[in-house]
Amino acid sequence: MMHQAPTLTNVIKKEIPFYDTDAIRVVWHGNYLRYLEDGREAFGKQYGLEYMHIFDSGYYAPIVDLHVKYKKTTTLGDTLVIETKYIPSKSAKLMFEYVIRRESDNEIVLEAETTQLFLTREGKFELSSPEFLVKWREKIKNLH
Repeated sequence: MMHQAPTLTNVIKKEIPFYDTDAIRVVWHGNYLRYLEDGREAFGKQYGLEYMHIFDSGYYAPIVDLHVKYKKTTTLGDTLVIETKYIPSKSAKLMFEYVIRRESDNEIVLEAETTQLFLTREGKFELSSPEFLVKWREKIKNLH
């Protein structure tokens, strides 16, 4: 499931709030998708690829492929460490890998991958890399 050495990584922490748990205080599986989004948003802020930048450039970036491997449960009060890694691609898409760990014991609780394509405001998929993405890729080459 995992790719070779992604180039850019962001790490954030999130404490599990009460409203993300079910009757037995275990995090409901669907909430992890929001945590992946938290990771992508933090990645975008760190590396200049915010959702509003994509939107202001005339595009949406819907997720078209998602793979999730649940490994452990988490519960109320746990702190998660969410690692988001950018997977380089020459295609008109964004790919990320995620590892979510429980901070208290460093256990991996989830591994995931997402792929996002670009959709114009008119609702058509962009088959070539949008100009903002080409510029962003050039900029990140200097971050290595």
